[in-house]
Amino acid sequence: MLGRFARSSFKFFAAGQGLSFRTGKYFSESILVGLVTGFVVVGFRYMLEYGRELMLEGLGHHQFLSKLTDGAAFVGLYTNARLLDPHRWLLVVLPAVGALLGYLLIKRFASVEHARGTDSAITAYHQRGGYIPGAVIPIKSVASVLTVASGGSAGYEGPVTLIGAACGSLVASWMNLTVRARRILMAAGLAAGISALFQAPLAGAIFGVEIFYSSSDVEYETLLPSFIASAVSYTVFAYFFGWSPLFVMPPDCVYENGLRLLPYFVLALIVTFGVRFYITFFRAVETWFRDWRRPGWIKVVVGGLATGVIGFFVPDILGTSYSVIQASFTAGESELFENFGPLTIAGFVCFFFMKAIATSFTVGSGGSGGVFAPAIVCGGTLGAAVGLFFARVLPSSFGIIHPASFSLVGMAGFLASAIRIPMTAIVIVAEISGNHSLLLPAMWVCGISFWLNNGWSLYRSQPHCRESSPIH
Repeated sequence: MLGRFARSSFKFFAAGQGLSFRTGKYFSESILVGLVTGFVVVGFRYMLEYGRELMLEGLGHHQFLSKLTDGAAFVGLYTNARLLDPHRWLLVVLPAVGALLGYLLIKRFASVEHARGTDSAITAYHQRGGYIPGAVIPIKSVASVLTVASGGSAGYEGPVTLIGAACGSLVASWMNLTVRARRILMAAGLAAGISALFQAPLAGAIFGVEIFYSSSDVEYETLLPSFIASAVSYTVFAYFFGWSPLFVMPPDCVYENGLRLLPYFVLALIVTFGVRFYITFFRAVETWFRDWRRPGWIKVVVGGLATGVIGFFVPDILGTSYSVIQASFTAGESELFENFGPLTIAGFVCFFFMKAIATSFTVGSGGSGGVFAPAIVCGGTLGAAVGLFFARVLPSSFGIIHPASFSLVGMAGFLASAIRIPMTAIVIVAEISGNHSLLLPAMWVCGISFWLNNGWSLYRSQPHCRESSPIH
């Protein structure tokens, strides 16, 4: 009896040691994924800065033509007598040239189905055992820089999601791990990429858990590896680029009056319909280009030219348009915005439509860029417009309505609804702005817009739930 007890105890101890070893194994591998992804994203960021300085700023003089949002963005074209500026005309063709070079690079050196950004990463997780070719890392990096740094209306976050996922897949292949382990490390790399480039480690980790489904279902197996990889990659990235958040918000943007849930409810409704327009138009353009019987290089050139024409009139449409987000955080405060009065509301709304249209042509035609960052910009402009409106019409019982608060919460609601990542959206807007005082309205708007837009998603590859995935 004593012998049987000893043998049982030994088996239990051995099993426990095996479990500990496996847990430790994923822990160490997650650290490795975070290190690899962090250094890759650092190199990617340096390429972005160099590419933008060379093309959009160097050749296009974008910083001199840019007049930021609203009235200034529209009237600046005529009052500044810049219609005949050769650099403004160069902005028409730059996005097409960049998109063409990026397309040819991917066509020559990487399979197109492995280079569609976040959609490719999600597809690899569910249908390819987490396998993404290592060639995607340099090719997608350079192609995305060529597309967006030349003025394409897209973001770097979609490409960096795929790049991070490829880093995780590559580490798993190096170590000859199982398919299950490769999927987990792929998700950890995906999270690490977002964590570093957005400078949002917690949001990046959550992103690696909930991006794989269009419902509220999550891949809980990826949670701890995503936490570890995100922390490491963010630390590596911050060592080179600092620890400050992406945007600076006014310090008085707080939630301190329960009555404000009413205007935030209106914001949730407007964001819901804004997302539906964005997705519907993007899908229509994408379908049109897919059915158009022309070579792929012609499609990206046409898409780039359409974006360039819009950028000719409103240069801030080109690239990521993050300058517009920062401008929305000062809406209603600066002399620039006060001078245009009610036009600022119309300006933000017009910018939303133009950004959605330009992004649809850039990415829908086959350009190498993401729809994540444009979704942030679209949500921020809608939120700023709603905030400016309520700041003018609501009585004093609601307190001081700051449009920047509505802009930030609008960003969260748009992400939650369009990309189906409500938890990530709530956390990411707090981390990229350094403002944690608006979590409650962000939860309110994200919950409503996510629920109302059930069945709508920018990513075709997202299954609805775990039961719909081939791996489960």
